[in-house]
Amino acid sequence: MKKYDCVVIGAGNGGLSAAVKILMGKKSCLVCEKHNIPGGFATSFVRGRFEFEASLHEFNGIGNEEMCGSTKRMFDELEVSDLIEWIQVKNAYRLISKEEGIDFVLPFGIDNIIKACDTLCENGGIEAKKIIDLSKTIYEAVGYLSDSKGNPDPEVMKTKYYDYLATSSYSVNEVFESLKTPKIIKNVLSAYWSYLGVDFDNMSFVHYANMTYSYYSMGATVPKYRSHELSLAFEKRIHDLGGDIFYNTEVKKILTDEVGHVSGVELSNGEVIETRHVIANCSPHVVYSNMLDPKVVPERALKLCNFRKFAGRGITIFLGLDSSPEELGITEHSYFIYNSSDSVKMYNEMKDLHHHVGQATCCLNNVNPDCSEKGTTILYMTSLYFDDAWKDVEEKDYYKFKNEVAEKFIEDFEVATGAKIKGHIEEIAIATPQTYARYTGHPQGVIYGYEGKYDDGLMARIMMVNEDAFIKGLRFGGAYGEREIGYPSSYKSGYNEAKRTLKDMEKEGS
Repeated sequence: MKKYDCVVIGAGNGGLSAAVKILMGKKSCLVCEKHNIPGGFATSFVRGRFEFEASLHEFNGIGNEEMCGSTKRMFDELEVSDLIEWIQVKNAYRLISKEEGIDFVLPFGIDNIIKACDTLCENGGIEAKKIIDLSKTIYEAVGYLSDSKGNPDPEVMKTKYYDYLATSSYSVNEVFESLKTPKIIKNVLSAYWSYLGVDFDNMSFVHYANMTYSYYSMGATVPKYRSHELSLAFEKRIHDLGGDIFYNTEVKKILTDEVGHVSGVELSNGEVIETRHVIANCSPHVVYSNMLDPKVVPERALKLCNFRKFAGRGITIFLGLDSSPEELGITEHSYFIYNSSDSVKMYNEMKDLHHHVGQATCCLNNVNPDCSEKGTTILYMTSLYFDDAWKDVEEKDYYKFKNEVAEKFIEDFEVATGAKIKGHIEEIAIATPQTYARYTGHPQGVIYGYEGKYDDGLMARIMMVNEDAFIKGLRFGGAYGEREIGYPSSYKSGYNEAKRTLKDMEKEGS
């Protein structure tokens, strides 16, 4: 029987960062991954002469020459930064919204954003600055809370971070309304909502402000060799630290002892690995339902799973085009193409199988010209379903229907941008919720974990992180964890759970 201090289930982003942190704490660690490569969603695949990025549109939190982002600092600590080559994205996004007649490019940089918003309406720059200044305070408050390790000075919070306390229980739309933000400014600063996975009536302003201030002020990056470059960097670091990764290895059971503490894992081949600590980079729904003895799962854990709502289920159309972006008239890296800028309206319409109300589309060549052969283009079109809509697609209709959906997305992009791409498609791949469910094992093809609404948002999860550790020796990292969705969040979630696991080991040792 092999024995490790910690076993990590799943070599996705959260699992990889957790394993590195455990190993840097001088503990032994095994990562079990049922696929034959690391990364989970952080990977790429080849069709013809194109290598497609599986999921990453852009990466927030690395920073730029003037400012170092929080994720970059974490990567520095884990000693993976030197293994990754980053490329800076030029502009934040181009928002095209049919209902409001918006076609607007938002640049990066606070001063640039204020100047750009000044062109939208009278005092537009001043109104945008109100939101950005408030978001900066929130961003700094969240950093202070993180640095204080759960013991902030109340006087500091009341004086320096009063605005954090004043807004922490309000939604994004409530704060916009209280500041009397002009609708056009609100619309252009709301475009990123779909990447955050919940409408602005139900998203905490703290979550929005913390993320968008970092994004607006420090910009975004992409790894030169796609997200698989990140996964390989973490894999190398794990091996360099003496850790093990078992590929093509699925954990079937998490074993517990007579007092309900984790005692090991059972692999699909029947082999048992002894450990007292497991970090699961997968859905609690799967773990509690399939991997644990029902007798050790407390009722409160099941109630929490049943209370939570699955977030977005993804659909992506991957296009390899036989002409360059310049020839096609594709000018930006990132596009948000919406029927409406009203996030609440769009969220509700995106529960429908036939929604077609919005897409987030990226042209990788406009940030990394060498990502495909000269004279070609890689384009990704992504949208979400906020319900299990694809369950109603019958097997006999599946291929026909997904092709019809892809055709509609392509038509919408052509109408919105004027770029004619349909006649230039050399390669096409379509990933639906069924694709994601088969590839990852996530229920219903969920790509965004649990929905981060008010009562289960970022701050609520952080406050309850220890109370929600129901099985001694078991913690959850990744998109289903405390930090919610997104690449930086998943890495941070795994990192945080590894820190807590190391503390658990320390307490046991003493």
